[in-house]
Amino acid sequence: MWRNKRVGVLLGGPSSEREISLKTGGAIVAALREKGYEVVELDLDENTATRLREEKIDVVFNALHGKWGEDGCVQGMLEVLRVPYTGSGVTGSAVGMDKVVSKSLFAALGLDTPDYQVVTAENLEESAAAGSPFGYPVVTKPAAEGSSVGISIVTEAGQWRPALELALANDERCLVERYVAGRELSVAVLGVEPLGIVEVRPKQMEGEAISFYDYKHKYTKGMTEYFTKPEGIDKDVVQRSEQIAVAACRAILAEGICRVDLILDEDKNLWLLEVNTIPGMTELSLVPMIARDWRGIDFADLVEKTLNTARCKVGA
Repeated sequence: MWRNKRVGVLLGGPSSEREISLKTGGAIVAALREKGYEVVELDLDENTATRLREEKIDVVFNALHGKWGEDGCVQGMLEVLRVPYTGSGVTGSAVGMDKVVSKSLFAALGLDTPDYQVVTAENLEESAAAGSPFGYPVVTKPAAEGSSVGISIVTEAGQWRPALELALANDERCLVERYVAGRELSVAVLGVEPLGIVEVRPKQMEGEAISFYDYKHKYTKGMTEYFTKPEGIDKDVVQRSEQIAVAACRAILAEGICRVDLILDEDKNLWLLEVNTIPGMTELSLVPMIARDWRGIDFADLVEKTLNTARCKVGA
């Protein structure tokens, strides 16, 4: 679809996830060049709109993670410039990035998601003094960050206030979420088609009460085990996981390639955590792993398939 067109890959940017975006973008650039595309790398800054015009970019592959690139900001700029791009539009990007808004939608649509409350700087003192509304362990995370930046699993009262402060240092709101023990699953979705699942098992680190898939586990080789055909997870669980993932993507108006994270508890209940509208595309990333092992789609083909979903969403 975009053969013989100039493809701009947006990567880097000023967010806390810059390093990962550079890795994702670099892998995408290499894959597209391997496929014979003419690719221009664009590190997001205040001159990006000008560069898009100067470089005569026909279509953008958005490889940005985090604020400004994943939350609807860049998407709005691209809509104004009428440059087609991969991924979700302004609304889907903004809602997907905002865990509070997305969880509200999930709950309204009857999709099971862990109970939650919101803490802000204004009610920090009161919340810190009151302790966790869900007991311990409990999860605290910035409302609008990715790559598990600023997330904590609080296992005792003494960790409560520091965890709130860590989350609020990364966002204006802290999402406090009931902890659900279970197996961590992720589903890859391309458009409205689920590609399969993977289970992630973070290794226990010294001093950790509970291991979870945080930034260090995600991006450090050897820190996590991955199982695309996990034992003890039958076809029914896979099917339900995929159905929930597609429903979640539709709920937030997500497009393109997405990753949906869930928890499978001991009673085989599935709990929806979030939709990642621009999932990582590095050697350790989950979506390429799922596409390869479930559908036989290699990385370069997956990148090309994702590129072919690019479009302008406003007035299309």
